[in-house]
Amino acid sequence: MAPLAPVTEPTGLASLMAVKILVAVAAGFLLACSTSADMASPAQPARTDAPTDPNAPSDVAYFAGGCFWGVEHYMQQLDGVQSVESGYMGGQVESPTYQDVSSQTSGHLETVVVRFDPAKVSYEQIAKRFFEIHDPTQADGQGPDLGPEYLSAVFHTSPAQKATAEALIAKLRARGYDVVTELRPAEKFWPAEGYHQDYYAKTGKTPYCHSRVKRFE
Repeated sequence: MAPLAPVTEPTGLASLMAVKILVAVAAGFLLACSTSADMASPAQPARTDAPTDPNAPSDVAYFAGGCFWGVEHYMQQLDGVQSVESGYMGGQVESPTYQDVSSQTSGHLETVVVRFDPAKVSYEQIAKRFFEIHDPTQADGQGPDLGPEYLSAVFHTSPAQKATAEALIAKLRARGYDVVTELRPAEKFWPAEGYHQDYYAKTGKTPYCHSRVKRFE
């Protein structure tokens, strides 16, 4: 029997197969490059709400000045402030509730965290607002709200913030104010319950123990 002639694929089919092979090789190359890039550039860690590192972001500030409703209310009115949140800081109780703080045994102060755009407003301007919207000379609370949870304090996140607060306190003392505001390193910030957030905006009421006094002019 004569040998069979070799079978050859039609030219069109061969071209199609070649194209499919090239596409598969290219796809595999792109996948390998993507995987390599992901391994070389790990995701950046999320920012914390209570930085204590000296190199912490400069667009976060923490203040305690009596009932956080009033501090929050006046801080929100400052141009360049992005958000203000009420919460607790400075104590030894984990995940404190309002009841824990009100018991005056948690060590926490009613505190607000102010997030701001440093291109629009400086930390010094925000700290000045803080010293003008509460009485920094009252040692036992703020207005009718008495107790350790209502004490006046600046929780600084960096040496620069601490130095700014110290300079402002020195100016006030030079003007005759017996400032008792404490300067403390920022600790873990615990957000307060939802009903405390934007309290005056929600209720339409006005602060009862806070008002603005221009102490630096």
